[in-house]
Amino acid sequence: MKRIFPIIATFALLCAGTAAAKVTDYVNPFVGTTNFGTTNPGAICPNGMMSVTPFNVMGSDLNVYDKDSRWWSTPYCYENKFFTGFSHVNLSGVGCPELGLVLTMPTMGQVQPDHRIYGSEYTGEHAEPGYYTCDLSAYGIKVEATATTRTSAERYTFPAGRGNILVNLGEGLTNETGGWMRKVSETEIEGMRMAGTFCYNPQAVFPMYFAIRVSKTPAKGGFWKKQPKMKGVEAEWTPDNGTYKIYTKYGREIAGDQIGYWFSYDTAEGEQIELQMGVSFVSCENAWENLDAEQKGFAFDSVREAASAAWEADLSRILVNGGTQKDKEVFYTALYHTLIHPNILNDVNGEYPLMENDGVGKVPAGHNRYTVFSLWDTYRNVHQLMTLAYPERQVDMVRSMIDMYKEWGWMPKWELYGRETFTMEGDPSIPVITDTWLKGIRDFDIETAYEAFVKSADTPGAQNLMRPDVDPYIEKGYVPLGYYAADLSGDNSVSHALEYYIADYALSLLAADLGKSEDAKKYYQRSLGYKNYYSTESGTLRPVTVDGKFLEPFDPKQGENFEPVPGFHEGSAWNYTFFVPHDVYGLAKLMGGNRAFVKKLQKVFDEGLYDPANEPDIAYPYLFSYFKGEEWRTQEKVAELLDKHFTTLPDGIPGNDDTGTMSAWAVFSMMGFYPDCPGNPSYTLTTPRFDSVEITLDPDLCGGKEKLVITTSGTGKRIKGMKLGGKTYGKYRISHKDLTEAGTLKITRR
Repeated sequence: MKRIFPIIATFALLCAGTAAAKVTDYVNPFVGTTNFGTTNPGAICPNGMMSVTPFNVMGSDLNVYDKDSRWWSTPYCYENKFFTGFSHVNLSGVGCPELGLVLTMPTMGQVQPDHRIYGSEYTGEHAEPGYYTCDLSAYGIKVEATATTRTSAERYTFPAGRGNILVNLGEGLTNETGGWMRKVSETEIEGMRMAGTFCYNPQAVFPMYFAIRVSKTPAKGGFWKKQPKMKGVEAEWTPDNGTYKIYTKYGREIAGDQIGYWFSYDTAEGEQIELQMGVSFVSCENAWENLDAEQKGFAFDSVREAASAAWEADLSRILVNGGTQKDKEVFYTALYHTLIHPNILNDVNGEYPLMENDGVGKVPAGHNRYTVFSLWDTYRNVHQLMTLAYPERQVDMVRSMIDMYKEWGWMPKWELYGRETFTMEGDPSIPVITDTWLKGIRDFDIETAYEAFVKSADTPGAQNLMRPDVDPYIEKGYVPLGYYAADLSGDNSVSHALEYYIADYALSLLAADLGKSEDAKKYYQRSLGYKNYYSTESGTLRPVTVDGKFLEPFDPKQGENFEPVPGFHEGSAWNYTFFVPHDVYGLAKLMGGNRAFVKKLQKVFDEGLYDPANEPDIAYPYLFSYFKGEEWRTQEKVAELLDKHFTTLPDGIPGNDDTGTMSAWAVFSMMGFYPDCPGNPSYTLTTPRFDSVEITLDPDLCGGKEKLVITTSGTGKRIKGMKLGGKTYGKYRISHKDLTEAGTLKITRR
């Protein structure tokens, strides 16, 4: 027995190791659900249209953050404890409230339509990719949710008594109001809810259609509607004056703002009732078609298993070994967050709402139309990750962007369900598509894309929706203060121009590749206009007035913590001064040389001037590596920032995830390379977090290589030596082509 025991123990350990080998086990959907990370723990499939999220941000003094008392942009907050249902179709990592619609809520007893009364505290919360559950304390009901690409599945386990399922169309996260509902059968309802007005754009509205089916015929059912507050004689004739009217003898359809539907049952102890919902942004007919195509009957567990398998397959395209348990959890949770947006918009029949018009388009078979292009954020790293590990998805994202131009006349800036919100600034589609093209991913109409890019780069400002202040930019090389300030954040002249410089640099690369040499020269020269903003007095970029003088007085620290400041958007001059990734050496020359550049960049970190949650300075740690002998600063600083700002706790993202941008920074940084210059298909190398990283590649795009394997040996945060494809490699920047076609990168730490 003494000889057998070790064998048994070893076998047990191996089995345990196998059980823990699923990469989905490392994902914690609660990361980013506080500290304004604006993620949520709801159920969703990779890049899926449907998400099902616990809605806990309204209706109770128990809430730390309540959407009705302050600015709030997510349907869930980790600190809150008052559940008012599942919301359907939710955004992850955004700064403005939107969607979070059609709330479904189980209750017990008399039907009560007021969420402030029917809401419940909860316990036993658990979430994993594609699944969420908790127990409602007020009712003893267990709630569960999972999803397919375009549909949800919910399961409610009731105690004995009168059980209800409420469908609340009046509440949600959006600031838009109104909708309608229709009873289709005793177990089916359908309807539409308006959404939109994202980030103060009152005309960017759109309808969301839904189809709902329950697994059991209710004993009773009907609508509700909140009645207006009346006075005098009118009030005498209205017994439901100013309150919710519950309709028990009417069952056709209803419209308005505060409306809903209820199903009531006589439930036995432990009885389970399922609810399915399909959604569409085209029609109710399509919502039903989506539901019938993606769910065959009621089979909650099967749907949950399929969602988990979809996540396992997607996350397994990048396999890591070594590192700590925490490292793996941070990595795979971050990768999970990068695969939420952009998300699929088209229905199973291929139909989708056309960009900025009321028509309906249809994607070719085998392709998808995508939406939620938060490009000011994601052009920096999310799409670069797509090109690396999910190129087939990136092709459809690029095709979606080009089709938007064909439908509307402009590329997207911050597109949301077929509407352009004009959130933030710049011309971010240019570096995204340029990067994709230059990496050899070319199954899209590049000539039409180039046409769109030239249009936004050269059209006079009065007719230019992408660059409304382009006139002085073209004439003088910069945008002066006071020339254009169309958004509520104030004058963002320097921020606007810096984004245009990066876009024009990317456009110059694309023009050169397409053989348009004169265009290449023109746009490259434009990209160097940032020099007009450099002030030797402040040692930073500095706003310029309409008479060509630097702004006086000027404090380069003003703008920290989103404080309004002339010239810069959501940041200080220090957050933007090194935001010239396409001409690092030129900027260094302005600053007095390489040593002066490095010293000043180090100052940003030493004096707390760096904002890890601010996109313009997100690549700052990697800029040290442009200068020989200073690469160690990148390696140590990236490691330090990962340890400090990315954890497995609910506040484990440094602020708003920005539709996966913060998470993509962590993914790349932990793998050991980062795309620090958007539009340029290159990376800066740093020390990987793991002993090995294995990335599945498309061999047709990567010189026949099916894998990119990065291995690391030794200890310490600094790199001692590297071998690329078996040959010694002494640089710290590398092209996408060289890295992927080599297939292997071996790094020795010290």
